[in-house]
This record gives sequence, structure tokens and C-alpha cells, in this order.
Amino acid sequence: MSRIVYVNGEFLPEEDAKISIFDRGFLFADGVYEVSTVLQGKLVDNEAHLVRLQRSLNELSMTAPCSMKEIEEIQHELLKRNDIKAGSLYLQITRGSEGDRSFLFPKNAKPSLIMFTQARGAHSEETAEKGISVITQPDIRWQRRDIKTVGLLPASMAKQAAIDAGVDDAWMVEDGYVTEGSSNNAHIITKDGVLVTRPLSNKILHGITRKAVLALADEAGLKVEERLFTPQEASEAAEAFITSASTFVTPVVAIDGAPVGDGVPGKHAKRLRELYVEFAIKSLS
Repeated sequence: MSRIVYVNGEFLPEEDAKISIFDRGFLFADGVYEVSTVLQGKLVDNEAHLVRLQRSLNELSMTAPCSMKEIEEIQHELLKRNDIKAGSLYLQITRGSEGDRSFLFPKNAKPSLIMFTQARGAHSEETAEKGISVITQPDIRWQRRDIKTVGLLPASMAKQAAIDAGVDDAWMVEDGYVTEGSSNNAHIITKDGVLVTRPLSNKILHGITRKAVLALADEAGLKVEERLFTPQEASEAAEAFITSASTFVTPVVAIDGAPVGDGVPGKHAKRLRELYVEFAIKSLS
């Protein structure tokens, strides 16, 4: 049986899904999205994702096609129809289309809403146990990275550059400081037990997993400093890690070919992951 997807009011086999070629998400990347992790057939911290979705819509003066409660109901129905136990659920809202291409925001277009599930273990324990290696790349993205838009080409280019270099991911750098990973937030832990991460602004995505992990830091015996840090400071840190909905807390063991700490996942990142998994299970809905 083929995967069932949701497109503008209909649950359809994926091969039957269609969207207008004039949809502004396709032509202008004029759309926003969220990805919620699926565990035990339920969504992790989904309420926080929907709050961020509404914020993204507000920042772009974009109207939701239905209420957040209705969106949540569609999400759960899609999980049920695909019998997904572990993986992710992607949803995207675009400004829609009035039937032609124009740079101006349409006045009467109905926003488009699509969703699909992916059955995969993106939060792999195996990856977390060995850690990942990253390279640094110039951050060439626009200046509203706090809005979770579908304009992901620069992030895709950074991730591809990392794969081409034989590593797992890229940390992006602007004005000499790390902004974030290609699809995750970046963190380091100093030798004296301080978790350092870039403060929230329009320079980075306001990560849902980031927020939860910072709230768990005290339980892990860590102080938190939200400030800028350089790639050099990251390389000299005791530990480094990334956070995202799909990777949870995943240690970074090398940056630009140089080991971080002992070059293996550190105790603090491991503990934060344990705590986050506990939180994720409690947050299921």
C-alpha cells in the first residue's frame, strides 16, 4: 500500500497528490513548515511546534488555512492512516496562488496545506553513540532565519558540502561566529561545565529541541550561557553537540578535522540526551 499524504483537505495516495504549478511555495519559497518527531505512534512536543508554526505565519502575514486544533487533528489522522510508530511528520503551509505568477502577495488566494509522514529512525542511537563530525561553512542565508520557511537551498548546499568533504554536517559561520548547523542548533560545553549556545535572534531558528534541552541543563549539572562563540572556541571546548527534532541531542566529535575534547561523545552530551528522551516520551500527544 502506498503512503497516504494530505493535500488541501484530502487524504490521498502519494502518487495522486497534486499542487498548482503557480503555488507560491513552489515559485517563491513563500511558505513555512514544521517537522514533528514520531515516537510510539505519537508526536513529540507537538504543541510547541504548532506555536512556532503560528509565529512563522504571523511574521510573514500569512493566514493559516484552518485552526491549529484542526491541523493537529489532521496530523493524528495521518499517523493513523499510515500506521507510523517511529519517524517524522512534515507539514507545510504556503500562501497559495491566484492562478498566475506575481511578486505581489495575492489578495484572494487560499493558503495551501500539505502533510506527509516519513518512517525512519532519524534520532538514531547508533549515531549518537559515535557522534558526528562537522565542517564550517560561510552562512549565506537571508536575515530572518527565525522564521521556519521552506527556502532551504543554502542549508542544503551546506549539508551537501559536508557530505562531499566526507563528514556528517556543517556548522555555518557569520562574522567569525557560529550561527547554527545546516538543520539544527549548535552548542558547546566548556571545560568548566558551561553549556554555551547562541542567543535567540533573527540569526538562528528558535529550536524547539534547543528550548527543551536548555531547560534540562541544570539537571545535567550544567550552567547555561547564551552568547556568541567562534569555531576556534568550539574546537577547544570539552564537548559539542547539536539539537533538533530529528536528531535529539547528538554529540559533535570533530570540527574541521580537529577532535573536540577526546574525540568521542562526552558525558554531558550523553546525559542531556538521556534527559531529553525522557522529556520527549512525557510530551507525546
